[in-house]
Amino acid sequence: MDDQLEISETNKEKNQIIVNKKYKFNLRYITNSTKLFKCTEYKTVKKCKSYIILNDNNKVRKYENKHTHPGKEYDVSVSIVKHKMKNEIRKTSIPFDINPKHIYNEISEEIGLICPEYNSIKSQISRYIKKQLPPDISKFNEIPDESEYYINERDENFMIFKNSNIIIFQSPFQTELFIKYNENMFADGTFYIAPIFGYQVFIKRIYAPEINRFYITSLSILNNKEQATYELSFEELKKNTSKYNNNIIVTPKILHCDFEKGISNAAIKIFPNITIKYCVWHYKRSLEVQKK
Repeated sequence: MDDQLEISETNKEKNQIIVNKKYKFNLRYITNSTKLFKCTEYKTVKKCKSYIILNDNNKVRKYENKHTHPGKEYDVSVSIVKHKMKNEIRKTSIPFDINPKHIYNEISEEIGLICPEYNSIKSQISRYIKKQLPPDISKFNEIPDESEYYINERDENFMIFKNSNIIIFQSPFQTELFIKYNENMFADGTFYIAPIFGYQVFIKRIYAPEINRFYITSLSILNNKEQATYELSFEELKKNTSKYNNNIIVTPKILHCDFEKGISNAAIKIFPNITIKYCVWHYKRSLEVQKK
């Protein structure tokens, strides 16, 4: 067979053969030792009778070239581009990091003039990327104990604790920041970025005076707002920083937080000598509520 043959795939990710970058053949059936592919035009008004038989090693045993229609270079190029892009997507273990447009640009240079516009395949590629992502979590107990998504670019695991009520994230770099700048700790919960399976996101920050910047030093997803859960949040922070500080306990001097008693009481229980400074903005808000 002098024709140029390459293996591609259909939208449903089944095997497809491209011949001379003009004709597409879809898999019809498989026997013990062969695979039969028929031209995609065999069901149309063209009733094309062309087919290809491959053996177990994907070598051509027979190619019946009886095309009753012109080649469809553009349609074929769409299939090739999508197949090549899907192949590149499959190679990565972290679909979040994929830049499909960048992959498309590289492939389009290789294909040449008869290449589909990126927008014509964008939605299909986006759907394919979503299919590669882990399933959505709808309940707190579905959060995995281990995951490749807990590993950062330095190959460090930044998930430091998890139980049925809380999951805590803190990278080694964030831990070092907390060890260095622990005099003032700022803690607050937010509902706006909380995932559907969690009650709130609890964030702790420090202030670096040399550069006049605040930095997040740990982030937790909480399943409730109980004092015991806040205590765990502070306790695990204390344990983790001690591990990175030659087992010397790091004790912040001042906690800045809102008027939620569960937070301040939990901090005092874990860090008995800590001073609590309540947020002025929240204080003003509470006064306004009382006036009403």
